[in-house]
Amino acid sequence: MPLPGGATIPDVTGDHYFTAEPATPAQPREVEFSVAGRDYTLASAAGVFSAARLDPGTAVLLRKADLPARDATGPFLDIGCGFGPITCVLASSAPAATVWAVDVNQRARDLTAANAASVGAADRVQVAAPDDVPADLTFAEIWSNPPIHIGKAELHELLRRWLPRLAPAGVAWLVVARHLGGDSLHRWLVEQGWHVERHASQKGYRVLRVTR
Repeated sequence: MPLPGGATIPDVTGDHYFTAEPATPAQPREVEFSVAGRDYTLASAAGVFSAARLDPGTAVLLRKADLPARDATGPFLDIGCGFGPITCVLASSAPAATVWAVDVNQRARDLTAANAASVGAADRVQVAAPDDVPADLTFAEIWSNPPIHIGKAELHELLRRWLPRLAPAGVAWLVVARHLGGDSLHRWLVEQGWHVERHASQKGYRVLRVTR
C-alpha cells in the first residue's frame, strides 16, 4: 500500500479494502484534499480503500459530477464509502441532507463516522453495513467509486442491488477507470435498462450519470 514519499506497507495479511474485519495494523494517518473551495482533512488508516490519499477516481468524480444543491435534503447513498471522502463532501455541500454511508469494511465505517463528526455532520450521516440499510429506503442520489477489484460478476451484483433503490427522479453518479472497464460497464448498464450519460472524462476516468 502506498504511503507519502513512495514508501509501501507490505500486505502480509491478505487483507483487501473489501475485507470485513481488516487484520492489518491501522497505522492512522490523515488525508487532505479540497473540493468546491472547501478544504478537508480526514482520518484514514491502513486496510481501507486508498488509505494514503484521495483516490484519483474519487477526485475526478467529486470535481466533475454535479454536487447536490445546498438546499437538497436527500437521502443520499455512498456505496463503498471507504474512510468517507464522498460522504463528507455530500454532507458539507447539502447541510440539510441525510447521507447513508455503506461499506462492508468495519474500519472504513468507523473512520467515516469519525470524519462525519469532524465536518459537523454526525447527526446526518448514517454509517451502515450493507444489510443494515432499511429495505424500503430509496435515495435521491447514489454516489460511488465502485469496487472494481471485487470482480465483474460481484460488481454487477452490487449494482443490481443498489441502483434499483434510486428514487424515480433520482440520479446516480459513478466513476470508473477506462482501462478497468468503464466503457463496458456503461454498455452493461444500458443493457440493464438504465439511461446512462458519459457526463465527463478526465485522466482516464469515466464519470457516468445514471437515471431511470
